[in-house]
Amino acid sequence: MSGEHVPALGPRLVFFTGGTALRDLSRELTRHTHNSVHLVTPFDSGGSSAALRRAFAMPAVGDMRNRLLALADSALVPQSVLAFCARRLPCTGDRRVLRQELRELGSEGHALWASMPGVFADALRLHLLFFLERMPEDFDPCQASLGNLVLAGGYLRHKRDFGPVLAFFSRLLQTRGVVLPIVGESLHLAAELADGSRLVGQHRFKNLSQPVRRLFLTVHEPERPGRPAGAGPAVCPQTPCRPPLAGAAAAYLSSAGAICYPMGSFYTSVLANLLPQGVGRTVAAAACPKIFIPNSGRDAELRGLSLTGQVDMLLRHLREDAPQARTEELLQYVLVDSRHGRYEGGLSAEVVRGLERRGLRLVDREMVRGDDPQRHDPEPTARALLRLAREGSAPGAPAA
Repeated sequence: MSGEHVPALGPRLVFFTGGTALRDLSRELTRHTHNSVHLVTPFDSGGSSAALRRAFAMPAVGDMRNRLLALADSALVPQSVLAFCARRLPCTGDRRVLRQELRELGSEGHALWASMPGVFADALRLHLLFFLERMPEDFDPCQASLGNLVLAGGYLRHKRDFGPVLAFFSRLLQTRGVVLPIVGESLHLAAELADGSRLVGQHRFKNLSQPVRRLFLTVHEPERPGRPAGAGPAVCPQTPCRPPLAGAAAAYLSSAGAICYPMGSFYTSVLANLLPQGVGRTVAAAACPKIFIPNSGRDAELRGLSLTGQVDMLLRHLREDAPQARTEELLQYVLVDSRHGRYEGGLSAEVVRGLERRGLRLVDREMVRGDDPQRHDPEPTARALLRLAREGSAPGAPAA
C-alpha cells in the first residue's frame, strides 16, 4: 500500500488555527493523515478562559483542548474520558458552592471517576489536583471546562511550559496529529481600527465598531478587575510586542508538506497566529504549497472585507516579519467553492482578476454544504486540500 493511503505516513499539513471552525475537518483528516499540525492561538480573553487567565496570568488553553479532543482516537479512548474533558461546570448557584464541588472532584472516591478506566481516571485526577492546589480562593468556576482545568494544572506544574503537558495528553488521548500554541507567552490580541481607535481583548472582536486596520499583540490585560479607579492600565495598550514563534512550531512549519490558512474567524483564529516574530520568515522559507481557504457565509470580523482584501491583509501581516518575501513564497492558492460558497464581497470577475494580478491561483472545488453555506463539508474539503497539497508539491504541476 502506498504511503499516501496509510494515515500514519500521511502528509504534514500545518494549519494556523483557533476556535471551532476546523474541528470537523480535523477529525476527517485523521482518516488520511496522522501528521496534521495545528498551531493554535492562545489569546482568547472571554468566557471561562478569562477566569483562568486572570487567576494565573497564563495563555488561554481552550482552543488547544478543543483540538486535542477533535484529534483523539475515539476507537481507543473511552467516551467517558472525552466527555469529562469536554464537560463544563454549571453557571448557576453560589460560586463558593461551585468551588467546593470542584474540590470534591479531586477525591479518588468521586462517582465521576468510576465511569472510566483507572489509567485515565488517575491521570486526569492528578492533573486536576495540580490545579486545585493552586486555585485561588476567589476563582470563578462559572462554566469552567474540566479539560481546561487539567491542562492548566499541568502547565502550572511544569513551570509554565506547555510542552510536557501537551505531549502527555496527546499520548493519553492517542491524538492523530500535533497541537501546539503559536507562542508560549501570556499575551492578548489587540487591533487598531479604521477610525484610529484601539481595542484590546479577543472577546471584543465579536462586536467590531469599525473595520480593522492592523492587528498586534500586547501584554496589557483587558478589563482586569481590582485596579484602583483612574490608575490606568499596568501597560499601555498601544504598545505592541512581537514574541518569538515557539521553537517547536517553527520546526513543524519548516518541514511542512503544505501550510494552510484555513476557514475560521479571520482575525482571531487565523491572522492572530501570524503576529509572532519569525512566522513570516519561516513560512517564506518553507518549500511547500501555501493555501488560503476563506470563510463561506458570515464572519462578523470581516465587516465587508472582500476576498482580495482578505488576501492583502494576510500578506501584509506576514510581511511585517518578512518584508522582502515575494507573494508566491507566502501564499499561492485560494481554495473556494463557487457553487455553494457565499464569500464576503462575492466572487465576481473583478475579484478573480484581482487574485490573478497578485499572482495567486484560484482553485474551485465543491466543499461547502449545499444546505448551509456557513459550513464546509469535512470530507470533500479534506479531499480538495490533500489533492492541492499533493499536486502543488510536484514541480511544475498544474493546480487543476
